[in-house]
Amino acid sequence: MGLLFLPAALIVSACSFSGKASKKLLEKAIAAAPYDVIIVPGNPLKDGKWNRVMKGRVYWSKYLFEKGIAKNIIYSGSSVYSPYYEGQVMAFYALSLGIPKENIYTELKAEHTTENIYYSYQYAKKLGFKKIAVASDPFQTRTVRGYARRRVSPDIALIPFVTDTLKMIEPEMIDPVIDYQKAFNPDFISIKKRDSFWKRMRGTIRGNIDAAAYK
Repeated sequence: MGLLFLPAALIVSACSFSGKASKKLLEKAIAAAPYDVIIVPGNPLKDGKWNRVMKGRVYWSKYLFEKGIAKNIIYSGSSVYSPYYEGQVMAFYALSLGIPKENIYTELKAEHTTENIYYSYQYAKKLGFKKIAVASDPFQTRTVRGYARRRVSPDIALIPFVTDTLKMIEPEMIDPVIDYQKAFNPDFISIKKRDSFWKRMRGTIRGNIDAAAYK
């Protein structure tokens, strides 16, 4: 099994888009392209290295950008479980992979997937972007679909990555060295210490939203 693929249990789960569904959504996105911006939710940096989930999301965003499906990218994520801003770390990787700086944006407030979508959408609208999509792994994209469409905007498109496509380009995927210390949050306190389990669960389901954050 390739480095980037999610565990089989997640792929076949009812909470994950199937390979067939992901391909159909990609075809729909290609037909509607280009999108002004895609939102890419974060994932924690661990021991100074990205894991296969983060790598998959960043490379999928690179693929969509290079194919002309997305004109810009917002990488979203605060310092939640590690002292490094997830959105900034992903942006550093994207820049190292050749995505131009002027097409990369970061949203560093979100601590849950729901907040990734809400805050990034508000930020995108503030920047003047109109056609907006969420681009992530099939599990996360399916999980957030209802929230994105009902609570944020019915016009948000979904572009889960296609594992066959990533498998095809995986031999060309490199692991660039980035200065991740530049994404360090000196005021970091793990969310596990700040919030109870139930508050974190509520955040996962509907977000602890600051509605004025990007107004």
